[in-house]
This record gives sequence, C-alpha cells and structure tokens, in this order.
Amino acid sequence: MQIAVVGAGYSAEEADQLRRSLASFRRMGTIAHHRDRFVKGMLANGYSREVAEACFSQIEGFADYGFPESHAAAFAMLTYVSSWLKCRYPAIFACALLNSQPMGFYAPAQIVRDVREHGVEVRPICVNSSVWDNTLERRADGSWALRLGFRQIKGFREEDAGWIVAARGNGYPDPESLWLRAGVLPSVLERLAEADAFIGMGLTRRDAFWQVRAIRAPKPLPLFSDPLDGEGIREPKVELPAMHLGEEVVEDYVAMRLTLRAHPMELLRPAISGLTPHDQLIDAPLQRTSVCGLVITRQRPGTASGVIFLTLEDETGVSNVVVWPRVYDRFRRIVMGGRLLRVTGRLEREGIVVHLIADHIEDLSHRLADLGHPLDEAIGITQPQADEAPRPVRQRPTARHPREQAKHLFPSRDFH
Repeated sequence: MQIAVVGAGYSAEEADQLRRSLASFRRMGTIAHHRDRFVKGMLANGYSREVAEACFSQIEGFADYGFPESHAAAFAMLTYVSSWLKCRYPAIFACALLNSQPMGFYAPAQIVRDVREHGVEVRPICVNSSVWDNTLERRADGSWALRLGFRQIKGFREEDAGWIVAARGNGYPDPESLWLRAGVLPSVLERLAEADAFIGMGLTRRDAFWQVRAIRAPKPLPLFSDPLDGEGIREPKVELPAMHLGEEVVEDYVAMRLTLRAHPMELLRPAISGLTPHDQLIDAPLQRTSVCGLVITRQRPGTASGVIFLTLEDETGVSNVVVWPRVYDRFRRIVMGGRLLRVTGRLEREGIVVHLIADHIEDLSHRLADLGHPLDEAIGITQPQADEAPRPVRQRPTARHPREQAKHLFPSRDFH
C-alpha cells in the first residue's frame, strides 16, 4: 500500500482497494484492473516503465504467495502468544477469555472445565464478592483463583451489577438487605437466586429463591422501610426439600451456561454401559471403542471432502471424532441435532493425538432428562461459530394450559 501511495500516487482509498484485490486474486482476478493505473502513476512520478512493471509484478507475486504467508505468520504469532499465556498463567488466560465472550469455538463451560483441569480454583458467583467481570483473587498459597462475575448470568445487566457493588459495603447479610440498599428490582434478585449467587450467605438455591419471592414491590414502602420501628414483617422459617445434584447441575446451565458442581456425563455414566472415558483413550487398545459426551463443536471444512469433525466432552476431557461422508449419510439427523452422542468406532492414535473413526452414532440427548429437571435442554447448546449444523430452535407454543395462565395472573412463590 505504501508503494502504491508513494510510487504510483494512489489515494488512501485506492490503496485499500488494491489491498482488497490482493486477498481475492485467485478467486476474482481483480488485481489486474490496477495494472494500467499503477504503471501510469509511476510513470507520471518519473519512474521508468521497467521499474513500474517490475514493482507491479512483485505485488502480483505477493498476492499469489506473500499474502497467505503473512496471514499464516500473523496467526502463528497469535497461537504462540496464546499458548505461552495458557501454559504459564492459566487463571489469567481463562479470565480474559471469559470476559471477552462471546468469541471463539468454546463456550464458557469448556473454558471453566479446562482451567480447573489445570489446577486453578474457580469460585462461584457471589453477591458479596463478585463484580461484573470475572476477576482474580489471591489464594492463601499465593496462587490465583478465578472468581466468576455477574456477566456469566444470562440476562443480567451490567448496570444492576454496578448498583450491587456500589452499595455492598461490608457485605449483604440477606437478600432483603441487598434489595433495600442496592435498589434493584425483584426480578434481578430472582436471577441472582437462580444462579445460586446467595450461596455465600449460607442459603441454598431454593432457600434464596423462597426469600426472594417474598419481595414483590419495586421498592420498599415507607411504612416498612425501617425494621427498627417494629413494623417489619418476618415470616416463620420453612424447611424446603433439598435439590439433588442433577437438578442443581441443570439449574446452573439454565442460569449461567456452566456448572462448578459436576459434569452431566459424570452423573449419567453409571447408567450407560460400555463406555470409555476420554482420559483412558490414550492407553486403550486400538480396537472398536465407544465414547459418549456433549457435542461442543461440529465442523465440516470445505477442504475436507465432506468429512465431519465432532468434539465430544465428558467429565475427563474432550474426544475427537471423525465422521466419514458415508457414515454421515446414515446418521445425518443424529449428527446435526444431537446434544449428547454415543459414538462407536475404531481408534487411531499418533503420539498423544487420538481420533475415533465413527461407524455408529446414537443420540442419547433424551438421557439428559434423567438428571431430574424439566429444563434439560439448556445443556449441550453449542456456540454458533463452532457448529456448522446448528440445532433448530424449537418454537414455544403460544397456547398455555389455564393453570399456567393463572400463574401469570396470580403470581405465587412457587419454586422448582
């Protein structure tokens, strides 16, 4: 671009058009349109025709080889720097990735799982410790722990997080004090309860949600704003049934798209026989093997002749699955729509890289309902940029049962 501007008298806009033509040289051939303009410009600036044509020939050569080379060098530098940071400062690297979402192939759940596998403590969202962004907290041993921020809660606003942090002081003793001091709406308190953000107060998700549902006004009434005047209402303590682990895991995915409790496959594996965990594939015999996991990427590169590459995640890591076109034709619907897949095939291994060449694929997405929660569809949602066959969005029915309509007309403190 600088040669075109200085030597051929290009304007900045014309030089940018030349740059764009370099990227599309092989596909469009548009760089040839610049030859006459470039040569005439250099002749007008006192250069000989031989020099002008030699310069343009070098630019054409750059389009043929140098342009892809420069891009490869740029990506190689990014890969090297990212790998260096991830190796030496995994907590900082993961924190930066989470704060940059949405981006990349991997969802927050995979980033959190990976950083925990590398020995980093990940602390939950807490109304008394979290801020909007994910942050780092120093541990007693001097290492860093990753504290999840309010940004991880689906539908949560940065403005509400700002009010919560500003009014926090020495901490909130209960949900009502947060409502009184931060001035947030009851709906905000509900999102915090659904994300289990009151756990630092010693409240379970259900206990917190029960207390929050008692707060319905957008702001305190003057008569009840001062608990010291004896007019405050205190309800008797209730004993709510505890949620089992599967329900907690699904609730985490519904509220935050990730969980710090247990991977769904860890809970489902005892009921699904004949599976090999990912961490055992490196030593497994090269024979017919079955793996099962959540689909996190589903790619079909244009240069792969129709081959599908699946990445399945279980509680021990991720497995690489190769689906040849003939296998894809047999299991197309399952490959495109499944969230939890069981894949059987032949293992191939080269060094530490292991691939499973699929010959049979089974959709076990329905087994997620075994976790005991009706909202199991929140688990296994892939990133759009990581999925070339995105799962179709199901339309919610507009007609509702009269009982569901009554819940909207007469809201109660129901919980699930």
